[in-house]
Amino acid sequence: MGLFDRFKSMMPSKAVDVSARFDRRREAISGTMSSFYMAFDRKTRQKVGLKILDLKKTAAFNARFKGLEKPSEGQIATSLDHPHIVKTFEHGVTKSGEEFVVSEFLEGPGLNSLLISRSEVLNGNRLTLIRQAAEAVAAVHAAGFIHRDICPRNFIVRPSGDWLWLIDFGLSVPATAPFMQPGNRTGTPSYMAPEIVRRRKTDQRLDIFALGVTAFEMCTFELPWPSADVTGKAALAHDTVEPTDIRELRPQIDATLADVIMRCLAPAPDARPKSAEALLRMLRDVEHEDVK
Repeated sequence: MGLFDRFKSMMPSKAVDVSARFDRRREAISGTMSSFYMAFDRKTRQKVGLKILDLKKTAAFNARFKGLEKPSEGQIATSLDHPHIVKTFEHGVTKSGEEFVVSEFLEGPGLNSLLISRSEVLNGNRLTLIRQAAEAVAAVHAAGFIHRDICPRNFIVRPSGDWLWLIDFGLSVPATAPFMQPGNRTGTPSYMAPEIVRRRKTDQRLDIFALGVTAFEMCTFELPWPSADVTGKAALAHDTVEPTDIRELRPQIDATLADVIMRCLAPAPDARPKSAEALLRMLRDVEHEDVK
């Protein structure tokens, strides 16, 4: 069975009355294309994460792939099974025609919140978390996808600070030629690879670039290209301005870790680690983070 045939077999059979089935106890996150709730599932009798996608915004995004058999966010998420990826139980369509996704509810802050607050919980855990993030990305790639929005906001960290999960597959696409053509300029600007910004052909290495930016920020609390601009204009510097050398901000960082992170930030995809698995092998050679 091919990739898209497999996804067709996973299509929901009928619309679900989410108001009747789920007790939405609090809104946890309001995204640009969806709303996310901590909810009680009356069917399974458990606490879950309930994501409801905005109908118009989802339709506008899917229109970019007209003529292609793009799997939905729910189909992609439910096909992934890895300790560092949020577990997705179910997906479907509401009575109002909106897509919904049901996942485990993860207890813990977003990595972005820890970075904004310069949390001490990261001390001694950075290398572990960077490796885990790379494992999650490698699993997404091995399953045949590109995440396309790797950034601190899309990692949830356990309160103890020693475990994380990758979330949110709303922008994810298959890593096949039709979905890697120039023009799909989506993602979070500060973490966008130059090939996205310049509307060039892409591949899975754009996630490696974004992971490099994320790891840089985890070690320094700064971005490689500091800017007050959070629009796409800021990302234009990613292949025209040299990134700050991580050693300037953290001179005591492990040399191998510094080299790996800076390689991920290379403007040319061929200069980055060739795959997430290759990146993981490099990270295994790092003995300690040496960042305080």
